[in-house]
Amino acid sequence: MSATADFLNRVAVRHPIIQAPMVGVSTPALAAAVSNAGGLGSIGLGGGGVDEARAAIGATRALTSAPFNVNLFCHRPAVADPAREAAWLAELRPLFAEFGAQPPTVLREPYQSFIGQRAMLDMLLAERPAVVSFHFGLPSQEWIRELRASGSVTLASATTLAEAQAVEAAGIDIIVAQGVEAGGHRGMFEPEAGDALLGTVALLRLLAGKVKAPVVAAGGIMDGAGIAAALQLGAAAVQLGTAFVLAPESAANAAYRAAMKSAAAYRTRLTAAISGRAARGLPNRFDDLPGTAVLPDYPIAYDAAKALHAAASARGCSDFAPHWAGQGAPLAREMPAAQIVAELVREWQAVSR
Repeated sequence: MSATADFLNRVAVRHPIIQAPMVGVSTPALAAAVSNAGGLGSIGLGGGGVDEARAAIGATRALTSAPFNVNLFCHRPAVADPAREAAWLAELRPLFAEFGAQPPTVLREPYQSFIGQRAMLDMLLAERPAVVSFHFGLPSQEWIRELRASGSVTLASATTLAEAQAVEAAGIDIIVAQGVEAGGHRGMFEPEAGDALLGTVALLRLLAGKVKAPVVAAGGIMDGAGIAAALQLGAAAVQLGTAFVLAPESAANAAYRAAMKSAAAYRTRLTAAISGRAARGLPNRFDDLPGTAVLPDYPIAYDAAKALHAAASARGCSDFAPHWAGQGAPLAREMPAAQIVAELVREWQAVSR
């Protein structure tokens, strides 16, 4: 059995295409449209609690009977440091003042890690989604065993061979190899150890023959030619996020869509200034910060960024919006998600003949 056939059999989808679980962009409607078209739609559960996660699963199931993926963050829980947070807010204060606002007095964690959240695990065990995926790290092997025993296929992101080997050793079914071209947050397990900044092609080849689990290529893939190339290089399937941002089913707002169709799409950048972790997106004014203060832990830093974006947005300014996008952003197509999947399949099959 080929790697792609193995993936399709395990996940029970027709096409080796995953729509990335982009918190703030992916919606039940987007995930369902991709799944109904034969790919694997995804929803991100990292932005809410148990009740919100259960509701998102229910809303997606109301739109599709096909498998879909639910994604959770497994970052190391943040360590509050009032002095560091105060210094960061002091650096941002002049930007808040531009919009007649004051920075928050206290920063919180807008995104909770799945690690240690037993109530979230119990909800997943009860709901039994077809696929559960992890970003930024892994839960315990016992939790992975429980999820697999409940019938869920498990995926996890890796940015290096060492991370991929850790994913496989933990008992995860499928590895998502995230190249540096990918939009959104880098999935590094230990960002303080530095980022190898491996591209998708190099990462795929480093993993080839070193891991036995199916590998999904993620980063910079926007069309059928990219899919064909990734599969030729050893991937069993591909994951695309930026390719779906302009779909009408996504939650991207008008400013995000306009930016995606502008010259900014050709200049995506990695920055940690927004959230406290490196993430790739369209350039904005966070890129111009002097960076004299040490960033608070992820996602505490994100709380400050969200407050600044809210203050600017209230004055009609989107200069601080986190418009996540990968290096292939200029190739994004503005069409319904099902049509995007159909075009990807048509192009891939044409190249593969």
